[in-house]
Amino acid sequence: MAKKKTLESNNENTATDVSESTEAEITDSSAALFASPVSGTYKFPLIFSTEYLRLDVDGRYPQRVASGTVRVGIARVSWIAHLTATGPNSWTGPISYKDGPAAGFPYTTVTLQATRSPIPALRSVKATFSGGAPNRVRIYLFKSTSFREVNFEFDFAAGVTPVTSMNTAAHPNRPSTLPAETLSVQKVFERVGFSVSTSSGGSVPLAGAGPGALWSNNEMHDAMQTYWSHFATRAQWALWTFYAARHEMGSNLGGIMFDDIGPQQRQGTSLFLNSFIANAPAGDANPAAWVRRMIFWTAVHEMGHAFNLAHSWQKSLVFGGHGPWVPLANEPEARSFMNYPYNVSGGQTAFFSDFAFRFSDAELLFMRHAPERFVQQGDALWFDHHGFEEANISPEPALKLELRVNRDKPDFEYMEPAVFELKLTNISSEPQIIPENILNMQDSMTVIVKRRGEPARQVLPYARFCYQRKNKVLAPGEKVYESLFAAVSREGWQIAEPGYYEIQVSLQIGEEDIVSNPLTIRVAPPRNYEEELVAQDFFSDDVGRILAFDGTRYLSSGNNVLREVADRFSDRKVAIHANVPLGKAMAQKYKLLDVTGCQPPNSAAEAGGDIKTAPAYTQEATADLTAALITDPDRAAETLGHIDYKAYVDGFSGMLDQEGKSQEAAVVDEALYSTLEARNVLPSVLEEIKSRRGKAQAATTK
Repeated sequence: MAKKKTLESNNENTATDVSESTEAEITDSSAALFASPVSGTYKFPLIFSTEYLRLDVDGRYPQRVASGTVRVGIARVSWIAHLTATGPNSWTGPISYKDGPAAGFPYTTVTLQATRSPIPALRSVKATFSGGAPNRVRIYLFKSTSFREVNFEFDFAAGVTPVTSMNTAAHPNRPSTLPAETLSVQKVFERVGFSVSTSSGGSVPLAGAGPGALWSNNEMHDAMQTYWSHFATRAQWALWTFYAARHEMGSNLGGIMFDDIGPQQRQGTSLFLNSFIANAPAGDANPAAWVRRMIFWTAVHEMGHAFNLAHSWQKSLVFGGHGPWVPLANEPEARSFMNYPYNVSGGQTAFFSDFAFRFSDAELLFMRHAPERFVQQGDALWFDHHGFEEANISPEPALKLELRVNRDKPDFEYMEPAVFELKLTNISSEPQIIPENILNMQDSMTVIVKRRGEPARQVLPYARFCYQRKNKVLAPGEKVYESLFAAVSREGWQIAEPGYYEIQVSLQIGEEDIVSNPLTIRVAPPRNYEEELVAQDFFSDDVGRILAFDGTRYLSSGNNVLREVADRFSDRKVAIHANVPLGKAMAQKYKLLDVTGCQPPNSAAEAGGDIKTAPAYTQEATADLTAALITDPDRAAETLGHIDYKAYVDGFSGMLDQEGKSQEAAVVDEALYSTLEARNVLPSVLEEIKSRRGKAQAATTK
């Protein structure tokens, strides 16, 4: 089937916004107010040239910036200059940022003279680079009113109504100056400066899944992997947004952003509409409009993450003085798509009363002018000296964060994925209010891993979760716990090769940073050549993703590696980690995006793809999960950590109980109880298991 695609031209970028013109331009002459815009992308007119200039001085949200790329030998240098108007259609400014071999581009100042014309082909910019070397003069010819190009596709599960546009005047709580219009997701990003094309998407049938089907992380991940494999020949500036009903985590999860799937760095997001984002505040003046606006905000927010934007309150932590991009200041009160409405002073009511449905200037600067590789993907090689020197740590902290492992010595076998435990304690004499999911919220957490003798790396998760912010009270002396899987991330395996590693975690709670103890671990060398050989396949992106998402039915090559590891190294801890995802993927019905017969580059919905539900294979799941969790439960609890071990056994027991195998479930619960009791876990945890075990035993005697 031939691809249907609509190209939505960036008409708003071609109309000069007088209210946002620079002061110098306003004083040029009254005629200049109505002249054709000059902002956009210009190209040096040689056939094989890759030299571009982006001029950003008029139109919507002008940043008064010029940026570009120049060729230096076989490399490219990206540069940015902040401009001051010097006359009619002329600007100058210092080159304040360079990326690449800057020695080959020593210039410190750029002066620009633009030729305006209603005829695009007649527009041009003369650039004179000076300082540090003899002047370099270039004439750039007009290419586009936009700064970059991107393609969006919106698909949705059957029974789910996607929200890709909204009426800005529908809800009464809005700025008095906000124009009434139908605003689409595409238009939001066109105003950023992208030329947006949209691929035809649509409803993807949920074959046999039932209404309101819950989605798991691995199902979402597999659906996206299926999509991106299907579009393997597409350009890398592409983003998929999938609207579903609800995640199995519950109503507190409104969206997920998946990073860097496949070799071309494609991005994808999922939104869950039957979640907190569909719950208007009690007594709201127009609850239907509130819900539509909140879903719209969530979609753009998650897509903003896909362009590598941090949350408004995280900018200094993510890029800071250590990062590859210019230092940014936090914007905790910003009325931006990248801030949480309920995070600002006054809550969501105050946020939307002053929200113009835009990104902040710092975010616009990043998306329009940062080097392409920064916008397309994150950068992990920062914190080279390892430490949180710029963290805002209280001299008298009320909370203590501990990073530890559930074993006598912090030593790991070769190929054993590293799992840690986080413990947050209220060490003050007063109750403390903390976010309910604080140890699960990657947007408030920074994890750094440094192998001895190598640069430190940030552990960047494969997925980012948009949780509903709920607070809880942590009493004096009270603790909360969570597991941390830091062995692999979207930047590759962080803990793999033999040697010593140091790991440290920082939590941001309000304006304060809570920094953990640095934990040093040791990874043992391989026992023999056989382990070295298999490790070449094991330390792959596919295997890392399967472990991170607890299973797959799509990444067959990775599953084959895990099966080989489980069979050949059954006496090693890595076999436990291999058997868990193999078993969990088969333990329940599984939704798969089926694009069989679709011809690239058609979308799944357009080409008749659907979401099919594969049956559970409980016999295979029981064999794998028994090998992982019950055969040697103490080793399993040690390598998986107490928290994950309990979660996996709880799921295994629940599967058996659903299958009517109450006696087998009771045996599994007994193994869990005795194992954790021997390992001195909290009495409250044991009491929970004991209560469930008692109910299961009672059921078997009826």
